[in-house]
Parts: sequence; C-alpha cells; structure tokens
Amino acid sequence: MFDLKKRVGFILAFLFLFLLPFTAFAEGKDIIILHTNDIHCGVSDNLGIDKVAQYKKELQKNGHPVALVDAGDAIQGAPIGKLSNGESIVKIMNAAGYDFVIPGNHEFDYGMEQFLKLASKMKCGYYSANLIDIKTRKPVLPPYKILALGNKKVAFIGATTPQTLTSSTPKYFQDKNGKFIYGFLEDESGLKLYKALQEAADRVRKEGADYVFLVGHLGTNGALPKWSSGAIAANTYNIDAVIDGHSHEEYVPPHKVANAMGKDVLVVQAGTKLQALGQLVIQEDGSLSSTLIKTLSASDPKVTALVAGENKRFDAILNQPVGEAMVTLTSDDPATGKRRVRNGETNLGDLVADAYRFVLNTDLSIVNGGSIRKTIKPGVFSYNDLLEALPFVNMCTVVEATGQQIIDALEVGVVNYPEESGGFLHVSGLTYTIDSSVPSGVVKDVKGNFVEVRGPRRVKDVMINGQPVDLKKIYKVGGTSYILKDGGNGMAMFKGCNMTLDAVMTDVDAIMEYVQNHLNAKIKEGYENPYGTGRIKIQ
Repeated sequence: MFDLKKRVGFILAFLFLFLLPFTAFAEGKDIIILHTNDIHCGVSDNLGIDKVAQYKKELQKNGHPVALVDAGDAIQGAPIGKLSNGESIVKIMNAAGYDFVIPGNHEFDYGMEQFLKLASKMKCGYYSANLIDIKTRKPVLPPYKILALGNKKVAFIGATTPQTLTSSTPKYFQDKNGKFIYGFLEDESGLKLYKALQEAADRVRKEGADYVFLVGHLGTNGALPKWSSGAIAANTYNIDAVIDGHSHEEYVPPHKVANAMGKDVLVVQAGTKLQALGQLVIQEDGSLSSTLIKTLSASDPKVTALVAGENKRFDAILNQPVGEAMVTLTSDDPATGKRRVRNGETNLGDLVADAYRFVLNTDLSIVNGGSIRKTIKPGVFSYNDLLEALPFVNMCTVVEATGQQIIDALEVGVVNYPEESGGFLHVSGLTYTIDSSVPSGVVKDVKGNFVEVRGPRRVKDVMINGQPVDLKKIYKVGGTSYILKDGGNGMAMFKGCNMTLDAVMTDVDAIMEYVQNHLNAKIKEGYENPYGTGRIKIQ
C-alpha cells in the first residue's frame, strides 16, 4: 500500500512538472516583449511583418500579455519607403499592432517636417528621450511610455543615437542659416545622454513601473563607444534590459553588461530586415529570458493584403528595366556574407563611383559605403533593383576641393577600420592604401564633424589619375550632396567648397545613364571581381 501511494505521488509530481510550462502558457502568466529593429522597409523579407503580426495575436489568444516594439530604422531602405516618404511603412506598422516605436537615424531621411508628420500618423507614437529642441531644451517627442501588461507596469524608454546628426543629413536638424535647432544630447563624454536616460528611468520607477526597458537605436559594431548600447547599460541603473538596434547584429547569446550598480543587464538585438524576431520574456518568477525566433508559419491576412496593396501602387515605375548584370554586383563579402561596403572595396562600389565620375565629368569621385545597401544579382535588373541597392536617392553634386581636403575625407572614411563605417569611401579616378597598424588620428567635434588629423595618417599612397595627390591643387570631385554639400558622415572638410554642379540628378539616374550610355546596358568588363580592381589596398 505504501509503495502504491509512493508511486502515485511520484506520477502526480511528474505530471505537475511536465504540464507546468503548458499551463503557464495557457494562462498567459509570462509577459512577452516582441522586438524588431532595422527593418529598413523589408516588410516582406525573411519572416515578414504579416507573420510577426499574427504571432503577436496568437500569443494574446493564449493569454499572454504582449507588447510589440521597434528599435528604429523601419521606414527607409527600399522603394516602398522612398516613393511614399515613409507613409506606406507607417500604415503597415499600424496594422501590425506596434505598441512602442522609436526613431533611428534613418527615420529622418525624408526631413524633420516629414518625420513629425509620420509621428502623428503612427498610432502608438514615436518616443525618444534625447531628441531635443535646442532652443527650449525640451524633448521633441515623449521620452517614455508605461504599458499595463498583465498585473505589471512595464515602461519603455526611447533613445536615438547622437550619431544621427552626421549619419542622417545634417541640414534636416538645422535652420535656414545652418544653425542646429535639434540635437540628441551629444557631448564629448556621453554623460549628457546617460543623465537623460537615468532621469527617465528614475521617473518611470516613481510612477510605479515594475520593469523598465530601454529601446535604443544605439548599436555595438561601428557605433561610437560612448554612445553604444553597452556604454548606456554600464553607465545607468534602474533599467532591466536594453532592446537595441542600429548595428544590424543578432546578439546570440544576448549581451550581458554590468550596470552602474554592478547588476547584469540584458542587451538584445534582432539583426535587420526581419531576419529574426526578438522575444524577451518576463517570467513568473520575475526573471528575464531572451531568444531570437527565426521561423513563423501563419500570416495575418489583413496585413498581407495591405503590404501587397502598398507595393502594387508603385509597380509601373519600379519594373522598368535598366540593364543586365553579367556578374554579381556585391555590397557584401562573398566569403562571409557580412557587409563589406563599409570597410572594403567591392565591384558595386566601383560601379557607383565610376558612374559619378563619367556622368558628372570630374577628376575623381567618392561614394560613402553607407549609401549602398543591397547586392544586385546577375541578370536583367530594374529601377526597383537600383533603388533597393541605393535607397536614399541622393542628389549628385560636383565641388572643387584641394588635395588636402580629399585626403582628409579618406582619413575620416577609415576612422573605424577594420570596423564598419558608413563613411568608408569607394573611389573612381583615385587609389589609396590603408595602413591598419596606425591608430586613427581623426579629431571630431561633439556633433561628430571632422576637425583635423593629429599625428600619423592611416591613409597613404594617394594617387589621382595615376599621379601623386597634390595637396594644394584644386580637383573636381563628384559625389552626392549628402557628403559634398551637407557634410554627412562628418565630412565637414568640404564645407565652403565651390560647387560647380548642385543637385543635377539623383544617384540612381546617374547610374542608369552610365549603364545604358557608357556600358551599353551590360555590366561585366572591369567588374568581374567582387572585391573590385584594387583601388583600395590594405596594409
């Protein structure tokens, strides 16, 4: 009898332990935070936003309190965004059921006026604790939002990298006289940003928040260390986890960073273009766990239909054929799959630079790697393919610059090497060598703009059309207004240069003209090697 009771007790205990996770799931006691970042208009890519929307609904049906948040750079990066000035993506995100969204640096690519218009249309609103009106010193957007999830209050605080001032178009944050009227609490040390986020965290705790999550477009790889997600976590407290974006990384496993009080803080990020969906779980015992979801099955039919309808609006424009690529024109490293245009030469970078030089009729041309976003596959390619590869649709400009200004620009381009930099320069009519053993001597101001180079230079052996660069000579330089006129990526050395051509055509139009009129609509000769023709050497 005793043995039977013992056996029954063991079976009941086993069943309790076995069924507990399923009971918890059914009763929805775990709180789930779903997070995306750097979608870059890729609403149909990888998982697809329709599947993300459906997954949220399924979790809610199973009793889970759920919030869906985005860590920035959603509305730019493909034709659907550019041709609608971001409005199509906002419509789709509203339909998908986002609860908290922050601006990344590319939310401002259509100008501040358009961003504020989009913010008014985003149902859940945009949030950032450090986008500041410089005159009033007050936030332009609400800094945080507290949601009731189950029986808990969960606060979300927004943060946007101060690098936005140079990685987006600087003039969007200036008045007509070129004076900055918006800022992101940028300074030499990072302390202004830490202080603002600490104050927000303390405030939401006083308002009763049980959990505090920082949703930040901050990043790790390529981010300035003082403004990285790790630095924010390390210099604050009262924040339970950081939901990160900007650097297009999958944090597997999640990063753990000791905060200002020595407590571990989870830092999570889910790649780019919905290649993963982040899931942060507040478990019944109060602990946090994190995973990246790589596959989803069911789709929300309403969101699917909306995405298809928004894409169809632009079909006639986008399907126009441009030419035929006989080789793969790559933005990524064929060996690793990682972005190469931000730290190395590629044949697509060469092609774009050549297009600027030939069409604009200049001595040389420069292209910032951050403007190139996607590989063009072999075969006939369309206007849509070009827009996906160069989604910013920058205007082409020609300036007269000295050899000194040119080598300063090259030096800024390799400031982070071998790490990525959106300002890494692809070239035509010019060659140069990077000495990676030399530390960068680039000095920038608090807004990230070039000031000077101190000490030895990383860039050497600069040749323009086969001749050593003459530092005092004036050269005609082709490129985009983003770099040559607006000082994007910190390229302030070109400020004040004489512009011989200003905004004469878009970058995409220049490439179309080059391909069709100079290459007879077929791209092969001179572009066979995905790593380019040796214009940029590494030492």
